[in-house]
Amino acid sequence: MSSLNLDDFTDLIERPDGGVRRDAEARRERLVVPPGSLGRLDDLGEWLAAAQGSVPVRPVERPRLVLFAGDHGVAELGVSARPAGSAAELVREILAGGRPVAVLARRLDVPVRVVDMALDCAPDAFPADVVRHRVRRGSGRIDVEDALTPQEAEAAFRAGVAVADEEADSGTDLVVLGDVSVGGTTAAGVLVAALCGTDASVVTGRGGLAIDDLAWMRKCAAIRDALRRARPVLGDQLQLLAAVGGADLAAMTGFLLQCAVRKVPVVLDGVVAAACALVGQRIAFRAPDWWLAGHSSGEPGQAKALDRMALEPLLDQGVRVGEGAGALLALPLVRAAAALAAELPERTDEPGEPVKDSMEDFT
Repeated sequence: MSSLNLDDFTDLIERPDGGVRRDAEARRERLVVPPGSLGRLDDLGEWLAAAQGSVPVRPVERPRLVLFAGDHGVAELGVSARPAGSAAELVREILAGGRPVAVLARRLDVPVRVVDMALDCAPDAFPADVVRHRVRRGSGRIDVEDALTPQEAEAAFRAGVAVADEEADSGTDLVVLGDVSVGGTTAAGVLVAALCGTDASVVTGRGGLAIDDLAWMRKCAAIRDALRRARPVLGDQLQLLAAVGGADLAAMTGFLLQCAVRKVPVVLDGVVAAACALVGQRIAFRAPDWWLAGHSSGEPGQAKALDRMALEPLLDQGVRVGEGAGALLALPLVRAAAALAAELPERTDEPGEPVKDSMEDFT
């Protein structure tokens, strides 16, 4: 019998401070540029102020990119353009600085944390800080068997909670969340289809390294078969993650929920992060108020999940590489919104008077 009660998250998670958001909106009305002229940056700055509980909003000074890594047994079916069990190679390249997300993180001065939950490699293949939360070697083939045992699912979920606490305790003020996986988009598609009550073909995408039509059909069939196993356990989210998720997805779900508990805002990357967020929403309906959709990855499952959570992507640049790269691109936008909300001067004219259009206002 599990000692983990997911219902506790409903009580622990509060919405970002509504009173602070109203104060931020009122301050926005007083700035030298007209309300609405900055587009979504206005809303973004107000959301961040509410999440921080601060007006004016504080700059985002200690962001962190957190990547949960794992291999999925379903990749054996040829549903990915990468070989099954090869996620460890991607992790090595990220740690060596050779992947797109590593380049972006360097340029944006964002520390990268990789958390191995179920890579298909020896546990001593990576440093201790990468592997210390590992639950198992690879996840089960979800079309015919559970991804995890109930005990492994709980351990992975708790690991995600622990990582969120570690980040909050260290002073991280915003997280960019992504995954490093092979077969992960297939598991994510199952979760989205199950929770949205739709068919496999609606959520089956081509993946970051695009697959051909034959592989797409194999992927669609795998999601269809896994859906039959998912539907009977929809009422128990931890059991759902054990049946058709994986250790990395279970950990990401726990991480997202605990970040909401600790009031740490999160920028979501692609379909895997979106699927975990959707599971998190089913557990605690207020949790998505703490999350932003960094970008549109072009995956239909991501679009379906974000629509269900009423999250609109900040960017749409066609970035499909995964690994948090697309969401990391949105970080400068978040920082820009914070800077504009905090640093633009307020008007000196009386309410009702026309706003002066002069460079004198800025001197």
